[in-house]
Amino acid sequence: MNNNRKALSIFMRARMRPLSPTTFVCVNEQNRINQMQFPPIDGVRNGKVSTSQDASATLHTDVVRVQQSMHAAMSMNKTEILDVALDDFSEGYYGLPNENRRALLLTLAREYDLNRKQVRDLMKQYLGLELPSSDKPLENAHEGEGSFSAFYRIERNLRESLKPMYEVLFERLNTHPGGLRFLSIMRADILSFLAEENTAVLRALDSYLKEKLITWLSPANLQLHHITWDDSASLLEKIVAHEAVHPISNLLDLKRRLGMGRRCFGYLHPAIPGEPLIFIEVALMKHVAQTIQEVLWDDPPIPECEATCALFYSISSTQPGLSGINLGKFLIKRVIDVVRRDMPTISTFATLSPIPGYMQWLLSKLAPTEISDSTFSENLLTPEEESALLEATEELNMGKNGMEVLRNLLSSSEKWINSEKLASVLRIPLMRLCARYLLQEKKRGKALDSVGNFHLQNGAMVGRINWMADLSEKGIKQSAGIMVNYIYEVEHIEENAQSYFGDGEIGASDEVRSYLEPRQEDHQEEIKD
Repeated sequence: MNNNRKALSIFMRARMRPLSPTTFVCVNEQNRINQMQFPPIDGVRNGKVSTSQDASATLHTDVVRVQQSMHAAMSMNKTEILDVALDDFSEGYYGLPNENRRALLLTLAREYDLNRKQVRDLMKQYLGLELPSSDKPLENAHEGEGSFSAFYRIERNLRESLKPMYEVLFERLNTHPGGLRFLSIMRADILSFLAEENTAVLRALDSYLKEKLITWLSPANLQLHHITWDDSASLLEKIVAHEAVHPISNLLDLKRRLGMGRRCFGYLHPAIPGEPLIFIEVALMKHVAQTIQEVLWDDPPIPECEATCALFYSISSTQPGLSGINLGKFLIKRVIDVVRRDMPTISTFATLSPIPGYMQWLLSKLAPTEISDSTFSENLLTPEEESALLEATEELNMGKNGMEVLRNLLSSSEKWINSEKLASVLRIPLMRLCARYLLQEKKRGKALDSVGNFHLQNGAMVGRINWMADLSEKGIKQSAGIMVNYIYEVEHIEENAQSYFGDGEIGASDEVRSYLEPRQEDHQEEIKD
């Protein structure tokens, strides 16, 4: 009975409502804040609202009140008063609509930035100092130390002046109850506003807050937690709500992912209790799975004592505000260590990963050079592949050439996904082009595919690409149902990561590389020519 109530609680809360946030320096820096004139928000002067509409006036009054508590949170020193100011600020911020949150964050970024005039003055002083001559011998150590004292002093002052004033707010919130969660929510808002309008001042605010979060969320501050059905309903609710790769469909699905033959691990932070920041799902298997159907639907799982492979099939973050902070890298390595320690029979660590950017990239390549034009910038098909496509679609009138046929087929998956004949013809070019996408298509020297870049920078290699591995609507739309196994060879993880970071080198198995090798028939044709 208790289990049934718990299960109902998890799914009702996860599906019926969105997750809502729980309401929750140095002396020189402090003086700078205390001496500031309270900066106005656009549309507000001297606490009066420059609008005639009552509803708008109320909103502006609210944002002024929140700004006042924000200023107090940076300028106060007394612990009791400071705690009240931080509470008022965070609670007030939660109550603001998006447009006012944006106005408040812009004020924070602009008015509480670093003092650039002071920075320039210090730089001028620094450049005006004369370096002691290296040719002139120093009579004693004290003389040498004295000649550099002015450099040391200005360098120290420069370090302090290069800290923006909003650093005080971030630091104080981080040590305040509920503050770390609040900062994550604040950064999620900043990222959302940047997606709408890429403002330089908000970019700088985001960059600084991100650096702080990376420091505060170092692996030393995180706790690895093995998530089971015995955990609280509120924690399991987070798993259901935030599973981003393969949505959890029902109670049986959730229980299976937490039961025999499966593992789920999450990183928790003491400041955000009972809520994993990121979690990973693992299947214990005899071999590296080729389809997600094997992992999620095949029943029953094998006895754990027979498992030789730990397969990572989903990794999800619960905090949008931690985007770009690679907690997954540390989580995967910790989980590998734990599984190796607890299950010595497991020797293979691999993923079964989606390829989210493949179809978008391929369809962009298949777009004609001009609208209503049938010419393409590059012919992606070999002569054999084009002939096979044209022959298979002869009665369907799908296009004048192979590229048109391929584009039209992929633009509407129902035309080919349920046709054994068309799927068979498409398999060769789609698998070959997928290998090219994963191994050769790059952005700034790194893998174009976001999931691929994540695993490669963590030290994995491309082990195998799998046909018809994810037949869900999402899987077909993202990658024509193809998935990829990334392999984490424990003894080569660091070496692979260094090669990828340094040279952009993507490690891959011979099987995957073989898709890109010239076919024998093509080689013979070249010889004839």
